[in-house]
This record gives sequence, C-alpha cells and structure tokens, in this order.
Amino acid sequence: MKYKTPEIVRRRSTNGIRPQDVQNSGYGNYGASRTKKSLKGWVDNGGSAYEDIHDNLFTLRQRSRDLAMGVPVATGALKTYRTNVIGSGLTPKPTIDYEAAGITEAQADAIERQITREFNLWADSTNCDAERLSTFYELQQLAFYNWLMSGDVFAVLPVKKRAGSTYELCIQLIEADRVCTPNTWQDELTIDTKIVGGVEVDKSGEVIAYHIAKHHPLSYRDLDQGWVRVEAYGKTTGRRNILHVMTRERIGQRRGTPILAPVIESLKQLGRYTDAELVAAVVNGMLTVFIQRDDELEAPPIGEMGAPEEALTDAGDTNTVELGNGTIVDLAPGEKANPVTPGRPNANFDGFVSAILKQIGAALELPYEILVKQFNGSYSASRAALLEAWKAFNMYRDWMVEQFCQPIYEEWMAEAVAKGRVQATGFWTDPAVRKAYCNAQWYGPTQGQLDPTKEVEAADMRVASGYSNRAKEAMELTGTDFLDNVKALKRENEMMKEANGTNETATERNSNNE
Repeated sequence: MKYKTPEIVRRRSTNGIRPQDVQNSGYGNYGASRTKKSLKGWVDNGGSAYEDIHDNLFTLRQRSRDLAMGVPVATGALKTYRTNVIGSGLTPKPTIDYEAAGITEAQADAIERQITREFNLWADSTNCDAERLSTFYELQQLAFYNWLMSGDVFAVLPVKKRAGSTYELCIQLIEADRVCTPNTWQDELTIDTKIVGGVEVDKSGEVIAYHIAKHHPLSYRDLDQGWVRVEAYGKTTGRRNILHVMTRERIGQRRGTPILAPVIESLKQLGRYTDAELVAAVVNGMLTVFIQRDDELEAPPIGEMGAPEEALTDAGDTNTVELGNGTIVDLAPGEKANPVTPGRPNANFDGFVSAILKQIGAALELPYEILVKQFNGSYSASRAALLEAWKAFNMYRDWMVEQFCQPIYEEWMAEAVAKGRVQATGFWTDPAVRKAYCNAQWYGPTQGQLDPTKEVEAADMRVASGYSNRAKEAMELTGTDFLDNVKALKRENEMMKEANGTNETATERNSNNE
C-alpha cells in the first residue's frame, strides 16, 4: 500500500523548500524552533544508540573512573549506592513453591533449611571466586561498584575442582573494557550478524556471543592480545554461559553507560573549583615575610640560609617564589612586595556548592541530604529524603538480583541437586518444578530508621491488617529471619526460666504482678 503525499508537502518540495524551513507551527513555535535566538545556538545533532552511546563509551568510562578516584562527591555517590543497595551482601531466603514442586509444606521447610546451610557453605568461602580472593557477598560489592563506575560488568561461571571444596562452581568477574570488538573485525552497521562493543548479535538483534580480550586493553604490559568468543547460551542445555549486568536507556543499546555520565562535566568543574578554593585558603593562611633592602649583599638571602635545595618545592624554578609557614623572602634593591588579600575562605562557597550538588543529586536520584550525609531539616523532610532515595536503591537491588544473584543461585542449586546434597524430586525433568525449587527472596541492608518506635508500630499495623507478614518485616527492619528470631527467643526464655528457678520468665512475672 502506497501513501499519498499531502498536497502542501508536494508544493513545498517542488518549490525547493523543505517543510522545516516554512514558518514554525506546533512544537516548532517552542522547543523545536530554529528561528528563536534563544535556541539558534543549540547543537542538538543526535544519532542512534550506536553513535550516541557506543562511540563515546571509551571516554565516558575513563572519565567516570577518574572522578571516582579523585573527586570526593563522585566517590561518595558511588559508595552510597553500594552501601545501601548491597551493603555486606544480598542474602537469599529460599521460598520453595511447594505446591508446584509437588511436596508438602513441612517437606519444603526442611529442604529450605538444607538449601540455606549448603549455600552458606559455598557463598561464605573464597572458593566461590575464580581468583580465590572474595566471598560471594564481596563479589557482589565488586560487581555492583564496577557496574556503576564503568557502565556494565560481566561474569562467567567456570567449574574448578579444588581440594577441600565441596562445590566446583566459580564466579569470574570481567571488567567492561575486556569485552570489546576484536581487531580482526569491524563494527558493521547492517542487518547482518555484527559485533557492537564486543557483543555479537544475529540478524534479529538477539545477543548470541561475547568477545572477551585475554588481557586488559588498557594495560601497559607488552602482551600478545587475543580474544575468546563465549556464546551467550549453551547450544544443548540453554545454560547461561556469561552474565551481563547493565541497564539500557536506548533501544538497540548493547553496552551500559556509567551512572556518572550525565554529570561528568559538573563533577569535574566542581572538583576544580573546590581544589582552587582549598589552595587559595591554604596560601591565605601562610605567614610570609618580605624583606626590602636598598643595597646589594654578597651573603645568601635570609630565607635561603641553611635551607637545603631538596627542601624547596620549586627548587631550580626561577619563575616562582616559595611560600610557606613562616617563610622569609629577600627582595632585590628597589623591589617591593604588595599585599595580596585573596579573601579566603569564600563566604559564598558553601551556598554555591550546595546548589550544584542538588542538581547532581537530582540526576543521580540521590536527594541532597543523602548525597552529602547531612540531615538538618525536620523529621518529615529527612524521612522523605530517605524514602525517595530508597526507591532508587530498591530498583537497583532488584536489577542486581535479576541479572547477577539469582542466575548464580540457580547455577549453584543445579550443582547441589546433581551432587545429591539437596533433594529435589523432578528438578531435572520439569522446568516448572525446577523454578519452584529455585525460588528465593533476596534481602540486603535495611533502610535507616529516624524513629525506630514509629517504624515498629507501622510494621505491627501492616502485619495486623494483612498488608505484610512478620518474615518480611523482620528482614526489612533488622535484616534478620523471623523464624530464627522465634527459635532464639524460645531458647532464651527457657534459659531464663532455668536461671530464675521458676517456670516464669521476668516478663511473665511482671505481667502477673500487674
């Protein structure tokens, strides 16, 4: 079916006038205007995800890492996310769908306890790390921090037999730079099979493989570079051979962007301004004496008497004058030192920096109070800031679980069942049963509590109204397991009864006395 060109467009085309050159209309009067002086200088040329993102990723990564290593605000933002999203690690709580698994609730409880013991045996040991340096929870921190800083991170799951290790599954993290297009290839902008940023896709756009450099491309060591092609999924088993942790902001995007990308310029300029103010304040705080004389002296200047050459920062530089605490500078005849008043510290420094930080925090979804760790407002304002920040924290936590933690947990579960250390009937024959056994809830650091009494009362009300349950509230409030708490309390109460030589605990006695 052919569409007819509107008559007005045909007339403009035949006259050699493009439609956009005609008088503005609709959005052309406002945001899309090319005639208004306020918008004429706007360079808005854009492209696809390939041109806008992939062509700029190398520079974005290097600048993001540089900010993370040298600008306190950038470091603080990344570590704030890491501490609140991951903390000491996201912990799974097995929740078997016993109806789908075809077992009883009591059987499911027993299997869940066994799964927890076995998983801790693997996750708490450095044997889970291919480099044998970190536990599973420490690897979570490393993977998440690199995801934020570099835009994405990769993980392969090799199998290694190690003496004294029950499980063979390992996690090997791969930095973003190592996944890149081999030198023997060129990124092809066609509908055919192509490699974009080391990610190989087929004609339909499905990711089918990743190309991993054997050595880091930015390393200064003289090593012969080569690449390994890793298929995304196993051909016979469908097993995920590699995990790619990232978020996408554009359709067709294959690689992730650093979280600092939109605020790189603001952070760098703010870092420069802070350094300049710091240096100016230090110079202003130095006591330097200038001595003016009328005749020549053969002796060395007073300030240099006995001062070793290596003690001077600017030794050998005749264009600078060394300042310092208590420095004495000898001037030539006729020279005079004019007083300099830099006016530091700058009285407007804090207000200006705060205004910039609020914009940076808005772009990073970190309220100003959370970004600078300063709560000077009311209880309601501080709580609102915490709640707003935790929306972003929970979102990133869900993504981390979905793309990293849960897939690894399922791979470990498969090995545990194969070794017979976890009994799961029907695990290999029915995908639905396998999913039922692999079901788990992941918990991490809890949200800060400004008023614990109000938080506990609100939790009690949610449980009483049926909006939540005790297990969920225990995890979110204190990061503990409700059933473990009940068992511990039961043991403590029994011990208290024995210690008091009575069948009543102290709480029960107080209640009876009342």
